[in-house]
Amino acid sequence: MEEDLTTDLVVLQSHLEGMLDRVHSNSNTLRRFQMFERGLLDLNSLAEMVEYVLNAQDFFDLDYIGFCLIDAKDELKKFLQEDGFELKENPQLIFFNDNEVLQVAFGGSNSPYLGKFKSLKCASFFAVDEQPSSVAVIPLVRRGQCLGALSMGSLTTDRFTDTMATDFIEHMTSVVGVCLENHLNYEMMKRTSLIDTLTGVNNRRFLEQRLGEEIDRVQRSSEPLSCFFLDVDFFKKVNDTYGHQAGDQVLVAVANVIREQLRNNDVLARYGGEEFVALLANIDEAMAVDIAERIRKKIKSLAIEAQNEVISVTISIGSVTYKPAKRSHLSSTEIGVDLIHQADEALYKAKNSGRDKVVSAGIMSDHLALANLFK
Repeated sequence: MEEDLTTDLVVLQSHLEGMLDRVHSNSNTLRRFQMFERGLLDLNSLAEMVEYVLNAQDFFDLDYIGFCLIDAKDELKKFLQEDGFELKENPQLIFFNDNEVLQVAFGGSNSPYLGKFKSLKCASFFAVDEQPSSVAVIPLVRRGQCLGALSMGSLTTDRFTDTMATDFIEHMTSVVGVCLENHLNYEMMKRTSLIDTLTGVNNRRFLEQRLGEEIDRVQRSSEPLSCFFLDVDFFKKVNDTYGHQAGDQVLVAVANVIREQLRNNDVLARYGGEEFVALLANIDEAMAVDIAERIRKKIKSLAIEAQNEVISVTISIGSVTYKPAKRSHLSSTEIGVDLIHQADEALYKAKNSGRDKVVSAGIMSDHLALANLFK
C-alpha cells in the first residue's frame, strides 16, 4: 500500500513538473510574442515592417521565417525599392501575382497549416536551400481579403505539429495582418497624393516638396544638381489627330523612357500636361547634356501603337546645372524657383530653334540666381 502511494506521488510529481515546465515555456513564449508585437507597432513604413518580420527568427528561435505578399500590379515591389529595401538580398520575401497559390494550399479555409513540410502544400512559401522538417504557414487575412502569408520553418521535427495549440500564432498573425493593412493603406494614400496617376511618376506637388530638400543636400555636399525641363513636341496635334486616349498612351510611353534613363535616386515628375521635370543629383553640365541627348534619341525612336496607328513623337529638353557656393545668401526655395525657370528658358530656346533638341543654360551659381531674382 505504501509502495503504491509512493509510486502515485512520484507520478503526480512528474505531472506537476511537466505542467510547470509548460507554464514556464508558455510564459517565455508569451513574453517573446509581446516583445515582437511592441516592436512591430512602433514601425513607420512597409519597408521597415518587412525587414523587421524577416529578421524575427531570434524572437521565436526559428531556422527560417518568410513573408509572402500578394502584389498583383508590382506596386509593393516599387514601394519597397523606393524606400531602399534590397529585394535581391531578401529572397525570403516572396511575391504572388494573385491568391491562387493560397487557394491551392488552403482552399476556402484561412486556418494555419502546422506540421511536416509537404512540397505540394508548402514549397511556394519557402525560399530556402535546406528543407525545414516542420513548418507553420499562416494566411494573413484582413476584412475577408487575403494579403499574403507568414511562413515559419524549423529543422526540429516536432517544433510544429498539427496537434499543437495555435493561439499564440493566430494572435501574432492577426497583429501582423493589421499592421500590414495599415502600412499598405498608408503607402497607397501617400503615393496617390504624390504620384501622377496616369504615368506613375511623381507629380508637381512631390517635386515642389523634394526640390528644396535636394538643394539643401547639394549645398551641404557641394555637389552639382542638374535640372531638365522636358516637353513633348506637338502634343496637341497628337490629341487632335488620334484622340486623347492615344495621347495618354504617348505620355505613359514617354514617361517610361525618361525614367529608364535616370537613376533610382533621381527625381522625375510630371509638371503638367505634356511637361516633365527631372532633378539629377551629382551630375555636372556635360553629363547632364549627354543624358538628355540619350533621352531625346530614345523617345525619337519610339513607335507607339494606339488605335491601329503607329505614333512617333519627339521631345525638346532644357537643361541647367546648379553649382552651389560655399556660402549662399539665398533660400533653397528661391534657388529652386530659379532653377526651374532657367531650365524652362532653355526649353523655350529648344522649341524656338526647331524642336527635338537639347539646349543647356549652362551652370547656375547662387550669384546668378540672386541676380535673376531682381530682373
